[in-house]
Amino acid sequence: MKRPIILHPDPRLKKSAVAVPDLSDELRSLADDMLETMYDAPGIGLAAPQVGVLTRLIVLDCVKADDEPPRPLVMFNPEIVGSSDELNTYEEGCLSIPDQFADVTRPAEVEVRWIDRDGNERHESMDGLWATCVQHEIDHLDGKLFIDYLKPLKRQMITRKMVKLKRERARA
Repeated sequence: MKRPIILHPDPRLKKSAVAVPDLSDELRSLADDMLETMYDAPGIGLAAPQVGVLTRLIVLDCVKADDEPPRPLVMFNPEIVGSSDELNTYEEGCLSIPDQFADVTRPAEVEVRWIDRDGNERHESMDGLWATCVQHEIDHLDGKLFIDYLKPLKRQMITRKMVKLKRERARA
């Protein structure tokens, strides 16, 4: 089931999400809903706070090539356990901040640990777009948005555009 995506500014996007103590069918169903919502948007990542659930859950799939099979990842309690000194800058966007993009610099490679939908602990080294995306989504779990990396003026400009967009959508 597709879920509505919360748009910035919204206080729920600035709150820290709580750890998942135990996997449940309800949480697996939430993960399925989030994947459906993400693919429909279309996006490459989505965090539970973006659909109004303050739980440490993210989904991502950074496969962009049409000839490659999708690789959906469901991550409960994801954490970055290591990162490279080397940095990468990507133009980031966010489903909660539609049509707004900005360059953000982050570690080029990260080591991530999480619990998969079957309750197994997983580890993976990620680089490129996968590394950027997983860091972006984990930031959401900590109440941080990509615009928080920007200079105040640029951040305020994007926030004003989002307030205007939300007003227009409310009237429609």
